[in-house]
Amino acid sequence: MNPAQEALKNAKLQPLWHDPDVMPAMQPALSDEVNCELLIVGGGFTGLWAALQLKEREPNVDIILTEQTFVGDGASGRCGGFLNASLAHGETNVDAHFPGEADRLIELGDQNLAEYIETLERYGIDARYEKTGQTSVALNPEAAQELKKEYEEYKASGKDVIWFDKASIREQANSSSFYGGLWDRSGQDGVIDPARLCWGLKEVLLKLGVRIFEDTKINNIEPVGADGMVTYAEKGQINSKKVLIATNAYTSSERKVNRSIVPVWDYQIATEPLTPEQLEKIRWGLPHSRHALSDFNNMFHYFRLTKDNRITYGGGGAVRYFFNRGIDKKFADQPERYAQLADEFFSTFPQLHDVKFSNKWGGIIATSTRFCMVPNTAYNGRLAWSVGYTGQGVAASRFGGRIGIELLGYQPSDVLKMKFITKKAIPWAPEPFRWLGIKFTQKALMKADRNGGKRGLWLKFLDALGLGFTC
Repeated sequence: MNPAQEALKNAKLQPLWHDPDVMPAMQPALSDEVNCELLIVGGGFTGLWAALQLKEREPNVDIILTEQTFVGDGASGRCGGFLNASLAHGETNVDAHFPGEADRLIELGDQNLAEYIETLERYGIDARYEKTGQTSVALNPEAAQELKKEYEEYKASGKDVIWFDKASIREQANSSSFYGGLWDRSGQDGVIDPARLCWGLKEVLLKLGVRIFEDTKINNIEPVGADGMVTYAEKGQINSKKVLIATNAYTSSERKVNRSIVPVWDYQIATEPLTPEQLEKIRWGLPHSRHALSDFNNMFHYFRLTKDNRITYGGGGAVRYFFNRGIDKKFADQPERYAQLADEFFSTFPQLHDVKFSNKWGGIIATSTRFCMVPNTAYNGRLAWSVGYTGQGVAASRFGGRIGIELLGYQPSDVLKMKFITKKAIPWAPEPFRWLGIKFTQKALMKADRNGGKRGLWLKFLDALGLGFTC
């Protein structure tokens, strides 16, 4: 057994965040015919935030929220918990897809995150928020040069940024793999415990009168008459005026939703709590340094500290798309992916050779061809959705929830006129072209990372189409 397999030997196949000591009791499943004004399908970030924002705007709206398993079980409770103000996955992506809207999207993103943090404070939701900013680390001299250019551009624009050269970044997080680092301290970016956020929102919604049905699988959604909707569950029926689909990567009964995103599996591992001696070896986690880190690659790793000084580590080349939109939970059990992550972890921090991993898990990212949220409506505005955050949905999903309810007619704003909302996403190709295209592109991205970021002909072609993962 190699060191990575040995370190993973006793790791539970369960998200670190799914702590049974704080997980709330499930709400009963739907078992009858019920009525409401608005049905929200999906108990993750988008659905929960949509319900709360609507209750704050119009307290008398009768809302039902359904979840196929339990609130926080999907991607929302399995992510890394990186809280980023960006709504459109970076300035390069905005320029490619929504030219002229960069300043407005930055403004909306900052507003959204400020309201996000204020909401946690106002309702006493202990999501274990920690304001860390964002820190990117370069893994070779070429990447360090490019990252330094970004620092200079950010500094010139007035952002609160710090540049670390090779020596100083290793004082912040001691890895011989790091050649430079950019710490963006602007705004309120940070990290949270995603499951605690879901469960805190759930508790607030129940107090506000939202009916929540867990363990409730939705089979079909149909229009009824001129102004109604009917939703069929496995053991019940919901009659409503409007429906918001907030299923993100999970298959929806609405075909347009499915064609706008593909589900991509991402994997993470988490260490046991580090001892003071282990923290001293890597310096990361000491009082001066609790960075939320990602490496400056196309296929990037992301790694962070928890409140009890565990390291969670995910992403990189372990990301996988499974043929024909595979979303079954069997894809979470991928020993080779976890061994790959453990190998890469020990390459990054070899001085932690004696650390053990307590948890390993997978979750699904919903990726759109525009690499950010895809909103839309159907049935004359009676059905709406916001899906496809492409790995940056922890904060953007709150904004997605807002757009969802506004598209349904609840206090719509002029934001709905922006290209960010009105421009349709290019649908994904059918199989087998989708699987072949994603696999080929992933290999091209990894090759570019090995070649100091130099993009080959295929990536340059995709860049020209605005489809080159340029963000």
